[in-house]
Formats: sequence, C-alpha cells, structure tokens
Amino acid sequence: MKRVRIGLIGSGFVATLHMHAYRRVYGLEAEVRRVASTSPDVAAFARAHAIPKAGQDWRALLRDPEIDVVDICTPPVLHAGMVVEALAAGKHVICEKPFTGYFGRPGDVAPIGRTVPKATMYARVMEEMDRTCAAIRTSGRLFCYAEDWVYAPAVRKIAEILAATGDRILFMKGEESHSGSHAPHAAQWAASGGGAVIRQGCHPLSALLHLKAVEAAARGETAMVRDVTCDVGVLTAGLDAREHAYIQARPEDVEDWGTITLSFADATKATVFAGDMVLGGVRNLVEVYTTGGTLFGNMAPNNHVTTYLTDESRLGDVYFTEKVDRKTGWQFPCIDEEATRGYLGEIQDFMECAAFGRQPLAGVELARQAIQVHYAAYLSAEEGRRVVL
Repeated sequence: MKRVRIGLIGSGFVATLHMHAYRRVYGLEAEVRRVASTSPDVAAFARAHAIPKAGQDWRALLRDPEIDVVDICTPPVLHAGMVVEALAAGKHVICEKPFTGYFGRPGDVAPIGRTVPKATMYARVMEEMDRTCAAIRTSGRLFCYAEDWVYAPAVRKIAEILAATGDRILFMKGEESHSGSHAPHAAQWAASGGGAVIRQGCHPLSALLHLKAVEAAARGETAMVRDVTCDVGVLTAGLDAREHAYIQARPEDVEDWGTITLSFADATKATVFAGDMVLGGVRNLVEVYTTGGTLFGNMAPNNHVTTYLTDESRLGDVYFTEKVDRKTGWQFPCIDEEATRGYLGEIQDFMECAAFGRQPLAGVELARQAIQVHYAAYLSAEEGRRVVL
C-alpha cells in the first residue's frame, strides 16, 4: 500500500479538522509524522492525535527527510513564505485558505485596514502572488489548495450534473455567514488580510469559480471573470453590550458584511455574500441557475436531521452544529460535519495526488483567481467602481 508522510504546521482549529480527515483516508496510508507550532500546547496536540514528533521550529520540519507533504494550517499572513520554503525543501504543499493577502509593510500606518489604499493592497498582493505562483510552477512539486467547499458533497454533485448536461450557467449565488469569529485576530486586517469578505467569502467564491470552470470545460470554453463590483460595511460597530450578547463580531479595521458581484466574460453573473452578524448558526449555501434547471447546495443548514427540543440541560455535550447559541427549539444538527463541508474529500484528494502523481481538484489557479477577485472587490468597494480584471 502506498504511504504518504505528512508534516503539519499549526495546531489550531483547522489543524484539528485536518487530523480528523487524515484518520479517515482510505486506499493508502496517510501518516502524520510531525507537527510544528508556536503554541505552548503543541506537545499536547501531538499526544491527542498520536503524532510522533512535535516542536516549535517549522523549518526543522522542512528539513526532515521523512516528510513528503507539508500541510500549512497557520494564519494566512504566514502562508506565502511557508509555501515557497516548503517547495524549495522538495516537499509537496497543502495550503489552507486564503492563499495570501495584504498584511502590512514597513512604513504602513496602523490600522492598515483604514489607512492603506486598497489600490496599493491590490497591486502588492498581485506582485506577491505572481512570485509565489512562479515558485510553485517551477518547483516540480504539488500545490494543493485546501478549499474545502470545492470538495463538499453538495458542490461535487452540482459539478457532476453540470459536466453531464453541458447546460449554461446563467447566475450563481453563494453565502457563508454566521455570528462572528471568537478569534481576536479576525478583527484586524494585519492578521487576517480583510474581514468577512475574504475570511468567510473565500469559501462560496472559490466554489462558484470552480463550478463555472466545470461548466465551461463541459462546453469546450474557458471561464474568465471579466469584472468585479463590491460593497462592504461595518454593521456591528454601534452595538451596546446587550445588543452584542449573541453576536461575536467586533471588527477593528475590517468589514463584518460584504457582497461581491462577478461578471464573467460570457456575460453571466454570480454573487457572493459574507456576514459576521447572522444568528442561527453557520449558513453555507450555493445556488446555481442554468438553462436546464436549478441546483441548490445546502451544506448548512440542511434537513438531514431536524429537532425540536425544550430542555437544554439534558443535552450535555451533544454537538449540533457550529455557531448555534442554543440547542432548543427547531434545530438542524449536522451529520458528519467534516464530510458535509468537504474536509474529508479534500484530504483524500491531496493524499491520492501525492501518492500517485496527479494534480489536485483545487490547485494554484483557483487559489490565485480567488485572491485576485477578493482584492479587486476591496478596491471596488473603496473606490465605488467596477474593477476590470
């Protein structure tokens, strides 16, 4: 049986999701041999997931000859540099979303989300992406973009139908929204590269770009984004403590609401919504309207299981779904959340690519296009105009 040996950089929320997925890889052996993280809890993380080696020096992980694949689960500010160094060390790379962003440069006045022009951000992000993508393409190694929505079963089924029918997509909608991140860095542009539009909107955007590419390939065409428009807002800034009781978003120099409209070269359209101020749990939704039908992908909420319960105290540690503030009343518990949202599918694909030498479903082209659209969207929102790509 083929064996792939993985080194994990990071030990937070996403790293945990990846570890759960590695345990369920089939048809080959996926062995996480080492984890590196600046967290003081890295040793405990390693013990919890039966990882043989743990430490804080991620470059030592790159030098380990027993590692085939480096899985980067760090904050996005670190992604590009780690990708380039891992490739130079001869490793295949898995990189969490978003691919990169603008996180500040010497001389910038803080907070950069309010002081650095989005035109400057856009130009510098494109320059960095060009360098990083060039390093990827000349490395001879795999670059796997960990955009889980591309691998979500709902999105995979929509893609299968589009490929089979060859119907033309006329319009698409995608949404990820919830009540806001608990992580303090999510409030700061210098740590996250933006707010809801990129931190949450990256998922539906990448899924829609992927589906448009599938449709175009089925028709013998090429999917090209022609231009982007965007509006953003900070809707929670004036809330008092009582009004903030269930909303976690506390943006400092980022947006908590945003909508992007994409126009493709064939004159079809797509919209992406992202919000940090939506109660009721996570909303992960895709809608595709074609010349031959309508396709809805309801990742969350969905009605695999619906419940109406009255006594929260007896539910204990029963997990329902992410970001719900209660388990009573009508609820939509998620069955096998890691599979439903695509984490199992992406890790399975990446391991097969490393073992058998094929390209991943989500790779560098999707990563680059998504980031370009995001920063064109920020430029559009700031300058109040349509941005042509």
